[in-house]
Amino acid sequence: MLDVVGWAGSALLVWSLLQARLLRLRALNLAGCLVLIGFNAALGVWPMVGLNVVLTVINIWYLWQMLRTRHDEKAYQVVEVRADDEFLAYTLRLHHDDIARFNPGFSAASVADGAAAFLVMNGDEVVGVVVFRGRGDGVAQVELDYVTQRYRDFTPGEFVFRQSRFFAERGCHTVITPPGMRAPYYDRLGFRREGESYVMELA
Repeated sequence: MLDVVGWAGSALLVWSLLQARLLRLRALNLAGCLVLIGFNAALGVWPMVGLNVVLTVINIWYLWQMLRTRHDEKAYQVVEVRADDEFLAYTLRLHHDDIARFNPGFSAASVADGAAAFLVMNGDEVVGVVVFRGRGDGVAQVELDYVTQRYRDFTPGEFVFRQSRFFAERGCHTVITPPGMRAPYYDRLGFRREGESYVMELA
């Protein structure tokens, strides 16, 4: 039984290193370390206990930092870019397959035609892209709300929706999300569900 515990802890550590999502990686690594602390303590292998205690503290610190800043506007910056910006086009090409999986109705070819585009940054890393278009009736139709795989346990797109000036400057008072988006998070931001989309009235 003790061997099973040891193998389970090792498997958790290996599995954690295969995760692309940062939060999930740290959480699984922490779980593996805790299992191995108990396993090595039972065997009296104190150097390995010490190593895993240190790794546990490191994981807890990183998890605390991630959770503390996940809704912090100081950690994420919204950068508005031109719809025909080359870096935006590169980002959309780079993540094309992943974007198509989570936003099946999105077409990058339509971005340059009167759309408003925003990059969400964490330091010097692009972690999200939001594209919307004013329909002329006070409604902002979101065409793309994409989060890169590393940050998919977070909601960086919320920083665009928090700042109503992005919409008010374009005469919009209502935001509608794209229909059929996979793994939506809008109910946590004050949107209400309407069919396959979510709707939010701006203050």
